[in-house]
Amino acid sequence: MSNLDHKPILVSGAHRSGTTWVGKMLAAGPRVAYISEPLNVWHRPGVFRTPTQYWYSYICEENQPVYLAAFQELLRFKYHTNLEIRSIKSAKDVGRMGRDWWTFWKGRRNFQIPLIKDPFAVFSSEWFGRSLGCRLVIVVRHPAAVASSLMKLGWSFNFQDLLDQPLLMRDWLDPFRDDMEKLIGTPNDLIAQSSLLWRMVYQSVNVLRKKLPGLIVVRHEDISVDPLGAFNHLYGDLGLEYTADIQEVIGAASSGKNPKETSKNTVHSVRIDSHALVKSWQQRLSKVDIDRIWKLTSDVAPIYYKEGEWL
Repeated sequence: MSNLDHKPILVSGAHRSGTTWVGKMLAAGPRVAYISEPLNVWHRPGVFRTPTQYWYSYICEENQPVYLAAFQELLRFKYHTNLEIRSIKSAKDVGRMGRDWWTFWKGRRNFQIPLIKDPFAVFSSEWFGRSLGCRLVIVVRHPAAVASSLMKLGWSFNFQDLLDQPLLMRDWLDPFRDDMEKLIGTPNDLIAQSSLLWRMVYQSVNVLRKKLPGLIVVRHEDISVDPLGAFNHLYGDLGLEYTADIQEVIGAASSGKNPKETSKNTVHSVRIDSHALVKSWQQRLSKVDIDRIWKLTSDVAPIYYKEGEWL
């Protein structure tokens, strides 16, 4: 492999779009280290020392001094043990510390490629590519599938986190300002929330892939129906070796013997019947709900999905 192949990788997309599965399968071999969601507002300080105030925190050249050094340390696998110890509040936190310390130690020792999986970095993808040299992988999932997943989990979204970021609004989201402000008053309308967030994320991704020729955009559905073939192509695009051991891990994670969908207790599980997952939203959502999601996302969804893929 060339030195170019050692560049870090960012896997992003809207939350509940399959970024965890894609990220962990790309880190299934010994050359790649998986690092989860440094821009999550609840991230561990041992992994990433800079506090994150907002969901989908936006990073660009103007505010990069707040984040750049901390991300450079993360990419060098520098673990902040003292910060982590001071933040520990439970036995679970101790377990997380051990897991993360081991990931960072092994990453340094084995000169691994850092892979950041973070849906909340999607609006900042260009900065990750230009300032950190990341290769960019964006996962798209059907808007009805994303809505269905969020409804099953009961996860609402507060758009105030986006409205309170002037640089994000200026660069990406000002055309959606009125829509976001309206939804702040309807916190229980998960279909409207998920549809608007999906539109904003993937309209931005469509602009980014025209600006960044190296950006890789993959559909969750295409990977799910042929995981071994799809990851073969994705590994090749990233210059990663696709070994028999890696194929075995991917095959086991996506096998038809696995559960057909996750539960609230296994929300981040990557062992699932990937083929069954593709259309699970059709069983969970009513036709009225599906039609509403289609109408709410109809200005962006056709970029990624044909009309027949709503049936």
